[in-house]
Amino acid sequence: MSPAIRARIARAVPTVCLIVGVAMVLDFVIDILLLDNRPAYAPLTTLVMSTIIAAPLAYWVGSQNIRLEEMHADLKASLDAKQGAIEEAQAALAKYREVDRLYRLLGDNLTDHVALWSPQGERLYSSPSIERITGYTLEEFMALPPQALVSDADFKWVQGIIQKLTPGGAPVSADYESLCKDGTRIWVESTYSMLGDGSGILLVTSRDITERKRLELDIAKALEMAEAASAAKSDFLANMTHELRTPLTAIIGFAEVLRRSRNLNKTATRQIGHILDASNTLLSVVNDVLDFSRLEAGGLELDPAPFDPAAMASSCAGLVAERAEAKGLEIHVRTARGVKPMDLDGPRLSQVLLNFLSNAVKFTPHGSITVALRQTIEGHEAVLRGEVIDTGIGIAPEHRENIFDRFSQADAAVSRRFGGTGLGLAISRRIIERMDGRIGVDSVEGQGSTFWFEVRGPLAELPTQEAQETSPLAADADVRLLLVEDNAVNRELICTMLEPFGVAVETANDGVAGVEAMRQGQYDLVLMDVQMPVMDGLTATREIRAWEGARGASTPIIAMTANVLPEQVANCLAAGMDDHLGKPISPSKLLEAVARWAGRSHAA
Repeated sequence: MSPAIRARIARAVPTVCLIVGVAMVLDFVIDILLLDNRPAYAPLTTLVMSTIIAAPLAYWVGSQNIRLEEMHADLKASLDAKQGAIEEAQAALAKYREVDRLYRLLGDNLTDHVALWSPQGERLYSSPSIERITGYTLEEFMALPPQALVSDADFKWVQGIIQKLTPGGAPVSADYESLCKDGTRIWVESTYSMLGDGSGILLVTSRDITERKRLELDIAKALEMAEAASAAKSDFLANMTHELRTPLTAIIGFAEVLRRSRNLNKTATRQIGHILDASNTLLSVVNDVLDFSRLEAGGLELDPAPFDPAAMASSCAGLVAERAEAKGLEIHVRTARGVKPMDLDGPRLSQVLLNFLSNAVKFTPHGSITVALRQTIEGHEAVLRGEVIDTGIGIAPEHRENIFDRFSQADAAVSRRFGGTGLGLAISRRIIERMDGRIGVDSVEGQGSTFWFEVRGPLAELPTQEAQETSPLAADADVRLLLVEDNAVNRELICTMLEPFGVAVETANDGVAGVEAMRQGQYDLVLMDVQMPVMDGLTATREIRAWEGARGASTPIIAMTANVLPEQVANCLAAGMDDHLGKPISPSKLLEAVARWAGRSHAA
C-alpha cells in the first residue's frame, strides 16, 4: 500500500466515523477479521483500527457534544472485548480448516472407496479412490446412475439389503461383480450402514476383492482335486484289497485245510507251512496299507471293551514264537503281578505289541526277546505299560527321531536286508496317539532296543462268555446253508471247510440266483459275497429282506467279502446283513460264525 493511499485513508477515517458512527466502522473491521482473514486485507484493517483508536482531535458528534478523545477509552475497551472473540473465532476456524484438510487427505488416499448417499438415492460424497478401482474419474463416476456398473439382479439384491438397514444398526456386507471403465469386470465387497443421526444418510465402503475371489476359486479347485484324489485313492485301496484278498482266501484257506490233513508227510506239511507264512505276510502288508490309510484320514475308530492285558501279551508272544524259534531266539513273557483287566481297544493294542515283536524278531540275529507288562493303578483307572526288549542290532541315535515316521526304516541298507514296508511303527504310533498315550524307543546300537507304550484307561471286569456263542460247530450239525459267491474256487473252499461238520451247503453264483434260491428253499443261514456280477450282494440282501418282511421271516445273512473298509462293513449292515466276515476267512472264524448264527436261527 503506497504512502499516499495510507495518508488519504488516515484523513478519511475520522470523517467516516462522524458520518456513519464509530461502531459501524468498528463492526466492519471486525467482520473482515471474522469472515475473511486474507493477508491482503491486513494493512487496511490495521490502519483503520489504529486511526480510530489513536485520533487525538476532538470532534463533536451530532447534538451529543461527545468529544472523540473522551470516546477513546470506551472504544478501546469495546475493541479489546471483540478482539478476544476474534481470536477465538480465528482459532476455531483454523482448527476446522485443519480437520477438513485431514479428512480430505484421508479420503484422497483411501484404498477403499467411501461414499455417502442421501435417502433419495443421490450421491453426496465419493472418495477419489473410485478411479483406482474402476478407472472412472471422480467427476465421471458422480455423473453415473447408481445401477450403471452392476447387473439388474445384483442391483435389486443390494437394494433389498439397503431397505432392511436401520439407523445405527449393524452393517451388512455383499459381494458382487462391478463393471470397470475399460469393460472388464471385478469383484467388489461393499459394506452398507445407515448413520445413526437420524439423517437417513447411507454410508457405503467398497473394496476390490478380485484377487481374493481368484484365490478362493483356486482353493476350491484344489480342494475339489484333493477330494477327487482322495476318492480315487479310496477306490484304489478298496479295489486293490478286494483283488488281493480274493485269491488270498483260496491260498490261505486251502493251505489251512491241507495242513490239517493226516495224509501229508513232514516235508509236505513244512512246505504248506511256508505257503501259509508267505500268504499271511502278504496279508499283513495289505492290512498295514489299509490301516495307515484309515489313520491318515482319521477314519480309524477305537472300540474299547474289557480285555485281559496279560492274556494279550501271552497271545502276541505265541504268534511270533515259531518265527523266533526258527532263528534260535528265546521268547520270554514277563507280566507284573496283579495286572488287572482294562476297558481299552484290546485288538489295537495287540496290533501295536505284534508290530514291536515282529520288528524284534526281524532285527535280532541272536539272543532273546522279552515281552514285559506292568500296570500302575490310580483309583478306578490304570496306566498300562508294555515293552518289547530285544538283543538285536539296535538303532543309531540319528535314526531314532524318525523311526516312527511312515515308510521309515533306519536306512536303505536295513530295508534291503530285512524288508518290510516301514508302516508298522507309524501305525503303532498313530494308534497309541489316538488313545492319548505315549510311545517311544530306547536303544543302544549293537546291543538292542526297547520299544514301549503307555496308555491310560479304566479298570474293567471281564464278561462271562456264553457257551453257545463260543462252542465250535458240532460234527453232526443240522444246518442248511446258502452260499452266494461268484468265485468258483472260493465256493469249493467254503464247502470243503464245512463238509466235515455235516453242514448242507447249496450255492448260487450271483445275487439274482441267491434271491431265487431263498424264495424256493429254506435255509438256516446265508453267506453272501458282495461284489458279484448280475446283482451284487447288497442289492440281493435288500430284496431278500423285503421278500421275508412280507412273510414275517428273517434268515441270518453274513457278509463274506473282501470289502473290509469300515464304510464297506457299514454298508453291509445297513443293507440288512447281520454280520461280516472279511476275506481271507480262517476256518475257526467261519465255524464260529456258522455255529453262532445258525444256532440263533434254530432257536427262533
